[in-house]
Amino acid sequence: MGMAYGSTHPTRLRDGEEMTGYGRPETVHVENDWYDGPRAGVANIGGEPHRFKSLFDETDDEYLGTFLVWPLEEEVLDLEREQWQIFVAWNARYESGEVSGDSHPGYHGTNARWDEIEAILKPGRDEIPASARRAIAEMTYLDREVRYANSGPAYMLGWKFLENG
Repeated sequence: MGMAYGSTHPTRLRDGEEMTGYGRPETVHVENDWYDGPRAGVANIGGEPHRFKSLFDETDDEYLGTFLVWPLEEEVLDLEREQWQIFVAWNARYESGEVSGDSHPGYHGTNARWDEIEAILKPGRDEIPASARRAIAEMTYLDREVRYANSGPAYMLGWKFLENG
């Protein structure tokens, strides 16, 4: 396996994968999953919204630095943003001590609108289209006080497509 170095952690590549240059850092609209870095969400690539999902190496039991990315329709982006805003409002209350972690809107039955949106979005998050491209990302942190805002998390991602992806 080769190594590609981004701004935070080394990125593991599969043998034979090559890279082109990173694009400029772009907006991350939604972070759906984080584990030692963003693992899934919605971000702009080339100014257009794309879903991104980190690949997991079952053999080594760890996430690779490689993502699959694919374009996202505007109406899906609108639902992702709406659900994100529910999370951001909850997180502000959680961080201020008003509510406990047990009230997270992602726990089924705690927020009806979240559950409604989740039922619509889940298939598109789980089903990766054949047209998805392999890429790695370089993170650029935003200088702001809150990690999560309605506009997205406190970082941007620059993308580098892999040649054989």
